[in-house]
Amino acid sequence: MPALTRVMRMLPAAVAAGACLSCLSFPSTARADDILGGNTQNSGTDQRAETGADGTLSVTVGGVVFDRSKNGSGNSAGALTSSTSWSPPPCWYGPKYTPEQLQKYLEPIWEAGSTGHEWDATQREKYNADDEKKGFNKDKSGKGYWWDSYVDESYPPGWDSCNKGPFWVDTGEAPPPGIENALTPEILAELAYAEIRVPSTEVTMAPAEATKVNLPTWAWLNGAEFKPVSVTASVQAIGIQATATAEPVALEIEPGTPDAETYPASGVCEIEGGRIGEPYAKGRADDTPPCGVKYLRSSGDGTFPLQATVTWKIHWTGTAGAGGNLPDGTFGATQDVVVQEIQAVNR
Repeated sequence: MPALTRVMRMLPAAVAAGACLSCLSFPSTARADDILGGNTQNSGTDQRAETGADGTLSVTVGGVVFDRSKNGSGNSAGALTSSTSWSPPPCWYGPKYTPEQLQKYLEPIWEAGSTGHEWDATQREKYNADDEKKGFNKDKSGKGYWWDSYVDESYPPGWDSCNKGPFWVDTGEAPPPGIENALTPEILAELAYAEIRVPSTEVTMAPAEATKVNLPTWAWLNGAEFKPVSVTASVQAIGIQATATAEPVALEIEPGTPDAETYPASGVCEIEGGRIGEPYAKGRADDTPPCGVKYLRSSGDGTFPLQATVTWKIHWTGTAGAGGNLPDGTFGATQDVVVQEIQAVNR
């Protein structure tokens, strides 16, 4: 089989999945036909739009609507890294074409003959293309959609594993068995996980002046920022949704040098009373902080790279009472710490 033909046989799934669309935006009341119609007939991976005027909704990949109104925000917000080898789906299957849209997409390819006469004839038979009334399931218009593959826009490893061609799914029915990553509430939850953004983990340290050798230094995070965040993903065309929620559970401090002690000794500060660490209060310089560090030598003319990492526990809920847990996520940042010797006064 010629190489070109082998490549072109992937067009309905791979090229459709990689095609880039102009930006689209839909209100929260968008109908399924709005999402799948119009300029989305050759739906691809990049149906990305800016957040709507209400600051909550945007349509991105695969007709998936993300509600980010309860997400972390700000320039310092970042994406979570899974604490395990798990990662969100690199590709998935979802509703992509109405019968008329699939016909409009495929027939020009066949007419160009770019995939070869034999292949084109097979495909025409598969989609019953010569039947004017029933071809491409036009007799089922409004009763289902042709599903096809979508790809994460960053093209992570495995992005090309969703290589099945379009397949029909009746409204209210499950996709054919054996198809991995066909959209379900759980898959939506995993996609929402990838959209979660959490605050920077730069800790506040005190006493406020430069840290001193052998002086306990208190560390804490802004309690107003470190609260649960969530993203909801939905596909209105098939009436499913899921919300992934991240809750901060612990802060881990790595001083940046072995010549240091952490409080507690594990370096892991659990969240207590809805806060991470405790703000320093004047007059408590000699007290043992609930969360902090004590450096045993100065940083000299340089600094120590203190690494602060927050662990976030992830759970999700979805359509029809579905729900569960996803792997914990972490997000960390490094900050430079100056450690000085305590200056003694000779009298």
